[in-house]
Amino acid sequence: MRTGNERRDFIKQSLFLAGAAGVLASGLAPIAARAQVVSKPVRRPDRYEDSFIFERKPYTWPGNKTLAIWIAPNVEVWNYDSPVGVGVSPNSGNTVPDVINYGWREYGLRVGLWRFADVSDAAGVKATVALNSLVCEHYPKAVDEMKKRGWEFMGHGTTNSESLAGLNPEREREVIRSVLNTIEQATGRKPRGWLGSGLVETYNTLDILAEEGVTYCGDWNTDDQPYPMKVKTGKLFSIPYCMEINDIPLFIRKGYTGEQFRSVIDQFETLLADSKKQPRVMGIPLHPMITGQPLRIKYLQRAIAEMQKNDAVWFATGGEIIDAYQRAHPTG
Repeated sequence: MRTGNERRDFIKQSLFLAGAAGVLASGLAPIAARAQVVSKPVRRPDRYEDSFIFERKPYTWPGNKTLAIWIAPNVEVWNYDSPVGVGVSPNSGNTVPDVINYGWREYGLRVGLWRFADVSDAAGVKATVALNSLVCEHYPKAVDEMKKRGWEFMGHGTTNSESLAGLNPEREREVIRSVLNTIEQATGRKPRGWLGSGLVETYNTLDILAEEGVTYCGDWNTDDQPYPMKVKTGKLFSIPYCMEINDIPLFIRKGYTGEQFRSVIDQFETLLADSKKQPRVMGIPLHPMITGQPLRIKYLQRAIAEMQKNDAVWFATGGEIIDAYQRAHPTG
């Protein structure tokens, strides 16, 4: 059993690593080999038009609502013989089986997800599930229960022990097509949305998704509104997933308490105020083994109840939000 001091050391180490990763990602870390060159252009993704939100034409969501909120639980499976996956305890040696972390993740499917179900049922809110396709094979009853509630399903890779990283286009297409077909067979409807495992993509992912009939993707956290993405064929829209209030960075990386889940309401209040000028979208990314724990679930319940008090709020699924966006932007 981990002692109090060891737990504190683990949290400190996690915060240090998260902070270091943030510094590296921000470009603030000194990299001697990368001297600036005046004539060299910055490489950009070229997947969307440059657009400042204050320049856009205002519109509203159905019923003249101004803030759309979608709740996105990630329902996932992991390989027992792999150390890969979010963890509640460090596994620096990549030891397998990683019983501590595997068991904690499994708790989400066995118990935590059904706390989500109780909360959403009581609130009358439908979730949009980011679903690993192998959940359909290993937990078909769980899929049936989610389906009974009218929840929407997004493709979320096969498992969360692997991602699309490094796949050539042919293999990536095969994986994406298999994920979509497996979920369609289990739920009766082909997923319209996609969230990459770990939000990982290749340079070809968006084109393949659009070609396979996916219409929205949560991987790109670049805006407070949906927007069209540039793809070779078809249509694909980005939808705000809101990583800042994802329960992994809040609870696992930053060590927030349940009471500090108030950050979700802080996000809500600002977006609600902003939505008086331009409509906004707020995603609430959740994981059953994290927010579905007994010490945290009441804070999610309270947050939803507080949001529902405002008449400007529209709780919707990802697909409903994208449909409404397209009606408001028939040429976009």
